[in-house]
Amino acid sequence: MHHVTFGLSQLHVHGTAFYDYLALRKRFFVDMLGWTIPHDDTVEMDQYDNPRARYSLVIGDEGQVLAGARALPTNAEWGATTYMLRDAQSGRIGGIPSDLIDQQIVTGGMWECTRLVISPELKGMKSRIDCLGLICQGLVEMAMEEGATELMSLSNLWLLRALKTLGYDAELMSQPYVNSEDGHKYAVMKMTAEPVWEMTRAATKADVAAQKFGAGPTRRMEPALLHGPSK
Repeated sequence: MHHVTFGLSQLHVHGTAFYDYLALRKRFFVDMLGWTIPHDDTVEMDQYDNPRARYSLVIGDEGQVLAGARALPTNAEWGATTYMLRDAQSGRIGGIPSDLIDQQIVTGGMWECTRLVISPELKGMKSRIDCLGLICQGLVEMAMEEGATELMSLSNLWLLRALKTLGYDAELMSQPYVNSEDGHKYAVMKMTAEPVWEMTRAATKADVAAQKFGAGPTRRMEPALLHGPSK
C-alpha cells in the first residue's frame, strides 16, 4: 500500500479515489457509528469538502482506498464556513461542545485534520499502524509544503496513543467528552508537523549496518495495538 495527497484540483489524477474515500466515510461514520451528517446511499460529504481542503489517502495493492483523512488550514474560509472546531466554537455545529478549548485558532501555521478513517477490512495490528503512518506522512508533507508547523484534530482518544506509537509528539489540547451519537470519548489533540518517517528509515538502516557487523539491532519502541473507533 502507498499514500497519495491532493486537493480538489487534482482529483482527476487519482481516478475514483476521492469518491471511494467519501464512500468509506459513509460506511464508517454513518452506517457503523450512526452519525447524523450529510450523506446519501453511497457517500458522506459535508461543507468542509471545499477547495481549501487537502486529502491524504492510503491506496491498497489492488487500487482500493483503505484509509484517508482531510485537512484544512485554521485560517481557511469558504463562504460562512471556516473549519470544524472553530465553527463549533461559534455555535454553528451541533454535538461538539463550544468550550473545548478557550481560544479560536486562526493561523496558516496550524491545520485541522478531520474524517480520519481506516477500513474495517484492513486487519492486523501492523497493517493498521502502517496505514495510519502513511496517512500522517501525507498530512505532514502537505502541511510542511504550505508552511504549517502543527496539526490538530478532534478525535477519538485511541488516536493519541497511536500517534505516540508512531513517534509523533502528540498531546491533548482539551479535556475528553462523550459523543452523544456513538458514546465514545473524543478530545482535541495536536502534534508537530515533522517527518518522523525519516527517523524510522534511519533506524532501519542502522539495524542493517549493526547486523552486518555482528551487533544487535538498535532499540525501537514496539507498536501498541491500534483499534479504530467501533460501534
